[in-house]
Formats: sequence, structure tokens, C-alpha cells
Amino acid sequence: MGLGYIGLPTAIIAAKHGVDVVGVDINPRVVEVTNQGKLHIIEPGMEEMLQEVIAAGKFKAYTTPQVSDAYFMVVPTPFKGDHEPDVSYVEAATRAVLPLLKEGDLYVIESTSPIGTTEMMANIIFTERPELEGKIFIAYCPERVLPGNVIYELVHNDRVIGGLTPGSTDKAIAFYSQFVKGELHKTNSRTAEMCKLTENSSRDVQIAFANELSLICDKAGINVWELINLANKHPRVNILQPGCGVGGHCIAVDPYFITADYPAESKIIATARNINNYKSFWCAEKVKSTMLEFELKNGRKPVVAMMGLAFKPNIDDLRESPSKTIVGKVMQMCNNADILIVEPNVEEHKTFKLTDYKKAYEQADIVVMLTAHNQFKELPWDESKIILDFCGIYKR
Repeated sequence: MGLGYIGLPTAIIAAKHGVDVVGVDINPRVVEVTNQGKLHIIEPGMEEMLQEVIAAGKFKAYTTPQVSDAYFMVVPTPFKGDHEPDVSYVEAATRAVLPLLKEGDLYVIESTSPIGTTEMMANIIFTERPELEGKIFIAYCPERVLPGNVIYELVHNDRVIGGLTPGSTDKAIAFYSQFVKGELHKTNSRTAEMCKLTENSSRDVQIAFANELSLICDKAGINVWELINLANKHPRVNILQPGCGVGGHCIAVDPYFITADYPAESKIIATARNINNYKSFWCAEKVKSTMLEFELKNGRKPVVAMMGLAFKPNIDDLRESPSKTIVGKVMQMCNNADILIVEPNVEEHKTFKLTDYKKAYEQADIVVMLTAHNQFKELPWDESKIILDFCGIYKR
């Protein structure tokens, strides 16, 4: 249930390993394109694999669920209100498969979820279908993959699998064993839910430290990239690289699932979120002040190239992207400015007019490096331009 950045690759990998897979998405366009053997996301090597499993009759996409033996909820969990997790998509997907569930079936949530979501969905299932209580298997199993390396990681990464009962855990492990070569770690559903949130909150805290260092170094006149490189020479220090914030649908989102339910106990996690959000605001202000300085010095408005919209390098995913946020803020603050927006992994954008990256770099007076795409690393350092390198392309 759900053919997005996680659901579609999981379906394709399972089908590639001999599982008969029905993919379901409520977006008719996604279903149409998928059944044509075209990937609606960017993921190296995945489109060829999709075409292979379709040709073999192992995979087909639909807009409504079909009778199956195992059902996987791989839908978004967005926010409502003030960063409160919204599990309505998970509930909607669960209710969609409710009429199809039968004795012996496996039901798994892969969507990032607040603690207790698996139990909540089980309660919905058994309230609507009381005859199934004790007769189906329910588990939670989060995905942890890196965009751009999904084919390898879906197979080779370890996985945490938490069932509502030991029998449910074993049933889920039996399924994933068909294509996962990494170790499958048994636990209960609440611990599995918290494990996913903990992993990404940990990353968020570590990135916040690096981003905070970058703010201090900017004020102190120190090259943060050199500083971190030197500090990491210590045998027990491993500082991450700073950026223009934190994006995506995991690290920038999962910590809120903890802070929403446990605000008094999650002070460090909440502070890290605030630091990483502030970094985007700081970057936008830095661009604005640089533009004003240029105008005062040169008597004209600068041409500004905003390089990258994706939340991380070499992908097309713009969800929760700090780069996109910064571009939006700069455009709001500098109405009449000549701003060229670049995202080489996206053909067109409904809000921003996109420019070729080489052309934008050549025309710009101020170059703002937001996302460290490989294409940008080919661009030579140009002393005649003002370069704001927020993502470490040049590390100067």
C-alpha cells in the first residue's frame, strides 16, 4: 500500500526475488507510469529491475488493493497542527485492506509511526473484524535506506522486526527472509517503532552539532570544513558535515514523533530540531545580506544562482528540503532580484522556473551552493564570483 520512495523499491525487490507482488497507489498516474515500466522516482538501476519483474509477471500496480496473503502499509505519515504526527494515511490504507483480510494473513506497517501505532491499527482491525483476532499476524518493520543506494540496502541492511506477538514477529521474519540478506532482529512493535525514531533523532542531533559549529565558525572567521577535518583526527571523535539544514522524510520528521508525545523528556532532541531548522533561516539571511552588499558596492542588483533544491545530493526528492526552503525565503525577501534556480535532477517544478546548472553558474555574480550534487562538483572555483558554499562543494 503506497508506491513512493520506499514502497515501490520494496515491491520491486520482493518481486525480483520471486514474490508475487501487487502494488497499490491512490495516484492513477503513478500506477499508469509504473505499469509501463517507468520509474516515477530517481533511483539508479531500479527502472531496469521494474521492467524485468513486470515482464516476468511478478509485479503489477493497481489503484485499489487486491486479495493477498500479506499486506504492507508504506504510506506517508505527515504532520497536523504543530508538528504532531498524523497517522490518518496509515489508518486509511488499513481500512482499505480490512475487507480483504483473512485467517493466516500477515499485516505489516513500514511507515514511520509514533509509538503505539501498530497497536492502534490492530484495534481498528479487530473492532471491525472481531473474527480475525488471534488469527492474523501483525508487525512493525521500518525501512532504513539511503536514496541512491536503495537496491543494495534493501537487501543487505539489517532490519528490526517487532510483532504484536512472538508468532507475528516470526511470520514477518519468514517473509523478509525471502529477499533480505542482512540480519533480522526480533523485538516487539513498540520497541521497533521507537527504534526507527531513535535512529533518525540520533542523526539529527549529530548534524545539529555540526551545523551549530558552522554558525560559530562563521562568526569567528574559521573554516568549519578544515576544523571538522582536524577534530576528526582524534581517534574517538567523528563529527558530521554541516549543511543548510536537514531535509527528507526521515531525519527532519522522525524526531517530532518523539517530542510530540514526550515533550518534557526530549529536550536535546527538540533543541537539535530547532538548530537544524534555524540553519536554513540563517542561510537565507546570509544570501540576503550578501546580495545587499553586492548592490551597494556595484550599483546594481546581482544575478544569483541558487544551486540545488533536493534535500540531499544526487536525488530528485524535495520533501522537507532546506534548500527549497532557502530558495523560497530568498525569493520572498528579494522580490525584484534576478535569481536563477537550479535542480539538475528535476525536469520542471510547479513553483520555480529551473535553469541549467552550467548556464546559471556562468551568469551568476553570487553562487549559492545548497545541495552537493555531483554536477556541481565539476564546476571550477571562480575568483570573480561570490560563492556561498553551504554544503561543502569547495570546502573553502
